[in-house]
Amino acid sequence: MAFKALFLAHAPDADCEKHKSIIDTGKYRLLTVVVKSQDEAIKVSKSVYEKEKIDAIMLCPGFTHSDVAEIFQALEGKVSVNVARGDGPSSKISQDVIQREFFNK
Repeated sequence: MAFKALFLAHAPDADCEKHKSIIDTGKYRLLTVVVKSQDEAIKVSKSVYEKEKIDAIMLCPGFTHSDVAEIFQALEGKVSVNVARGDGPSSKISQDVIQREFFNK
């Protein structure tokens, strides 16, 4: 039985039905989905859990602490929910690109 994980990322132009993938090594099954909003993240998380019985969810740095808590609660504490965070300089690099690409700043 493989360890199953879902990675969620945000993008303003995401289509969660289209922007997704699966990598399966046999021992590790990684599902990725790009979502537009927190509501969509919860919907996708619940759906993937029901279909795949995932063990963990990894979130991009754009998810807030309250977003993490909301996803954890939506899945009734059955799935580990983690956030990928960088150090200060790395976060600054990512933030600059996201501001430019997502918000035209």
